[in-house]
Amino acid sequence: MKISIVTPSFNQADFVESTIESVLSQKGDIEYFVIDGGSTDRTIEILKKYKKKYKNFHYISESDDGQSDAINKGLKMCTGDIIAYINSDDVYEPGAFEKVHAFFKNNPDIYWGYGHYSIINEKDRPIRKFFSKYKNFAGRSYSYSKLLRINIVPQPSTFWRKEIYAEFGGFDKEHHLVMDYEYWCRIGKKYPAKQIKHPTARYRFYTNSKSGANFKIQYKKEFEVAKMYAAKKYPFSIFAHKINYFIMTALFRVLRFLGK
Repeated sequence: MKISIVTPSFNQADFVESTIESVLSQKGDIEYFVIDGGSTDRTIEILKKYKKKYKNFHYISESDDGQSDAINKGLKMCTGDIIAYINSDDVYEPGAFEKVHAFFKNNPDIYWGYGHYSIINEKDRPIRKFFSKYKNFAGRSYSYSKLLRINIVPQPSTFWRKEIYAEFGGFDKEHHLVMDYEYWCRIGKKYPAKQIKHPTARYRFYTNSKSGANFKIQYKKEFEVAKMYAAKKYPFSIFAHKINYFIMTALFRVLRFLGK
């Protein structure tokens, strides 16, 4: 069972090597694509180094139309049975792919799954443990109404079968900050997910990261996506999502004020 990984990247020389190492150090049949947006820092030097060293490592560097466009370029190249993307500042846990392989082998009727995750800062130190523990706990069981109430799916620890991509295609470029949540809502309406009950990824949060700089807008956009998919069928989920939106943005403000 081959696993295909895509990483969108742009001027992430400080972190991208850790991301690459976390993929290529995994065991199993792996192919890996880094889709770079024309970086002007040391990223290209790093990519060239790994291209020479690993036959299963591939990259392109050219201008693109943003993160979703880069991911979609990579997804078109994937030939694996299982597909995922990880951003160029996040990392996989050691042994994650073995757990993912076993999960899909033991659950032939499940088309996508998400593992436990943790949050780290730019120095690789664990932070905001409450958020990751809460999300891991909330995601222990899946339902579509729950997904519409709160985004229970951690992006860097999520994997799906190639059949999902064949049916639903790639990510919507219009949902710049929440293209992952829009995708989960799109595929989750038809195919129930299941939690991979093992740590699989670490998400990097810092002030200049995409989420760190835009957390308020991101939560608002998630709420808009939930409303779009809920229509009139899940009124309670939308009410609960709105409450969650206010709570989470308030917590983020407090933590930012405290410098955490």
